[in-house]
Amino acid sequence: MTQGELKDFLWEKAAQYEVPDFIPHDPLSVPHRFSRREDVEVSAFLAATLAWGNRVSIIRSLDKLMACMDHAPGQFVLEHEEADLKVFDGFVHRTFQAEDARGFMRALRGLMEAHGSLEGAFQVHAREGEGPTAIKPMLAGFHRAFMAQSGVSPRTKKHVANPEAGSASKRLNMFLRWMVRPSTRGVDLGLWSSFKPQDLHIPLDVHTSNVGRKLGLLTRKANDWRAVDELTASLREMDPQDPVRLDFALFGLGAMEGF
Repeated sequence: MTQGELKDFLWEKAAQYEVPDFIPHDPLSVPHRFSRREDVEVSAFLAATLAWGNRVSIIRSLDKLMACMDHAPGQFVLEHEEADLKVFDGFVHRTFQAEDARGFMRALRGLMEAHGSLEGAFQVHAREGEGPTAIKPMLAGFHRAFMAQSGVSPRTKKHVANPEAGSASKRLNMFLRWMVRPSTRGVDLGLWSSFKPQDLHIPLDVHTSNVGRKLGLLTRKANDWRAVDELTASLREMDPQDPVRLDFALFGLGAMEGF
């Protein structure tokens, strides 16, 4: 397959999978339930955080989490009292437990109050004018700020990735894709204007990495930040303005078609 043929193939597959029918079976369905900005931000961040494992179990856990917050996640985060956090007692999604949920509520409140929104809490760590290279230090800065909030247990750090420690930061990159990419096709949310789609990085997982290697877009064997950089650079050659749009193609080929 020539480079031009590969580009056409991936563009076609991205168009096939970036459709509203994709949403009901994906964690992204949860923030789509809301319209208020703070509800979308908080629910999307939590949905991305819990997005590992079987998608049915992910959505089931997110349903429980939204119910704990009376289906008003933004209001709950910004207005909760410490006693309200008992509602998370017994909550478990894989290694994400009640202690982590309580820490997330405290951290999100602190960050959103300090910066006006969750977008602001990320933007403060972005470096002006660096384009794609700004994403890694921004995510690392967000990780440090999150863990520095009062009442966050050290055990919770594994749920907020740090690319400077080598992590592929799949869930944070996926959250950014949801929030930044335009909503013109009815899938991603397009809520944030402080960032540009061309600067985003691929949410690297087992599906996207395996398909990327089979197509010759990724040579690195480890699924770490260096692999994220390499695969994103390959995708950027095919779509400079919106490289992570092709995430739909790679994920669809791997998860849906067993490519």
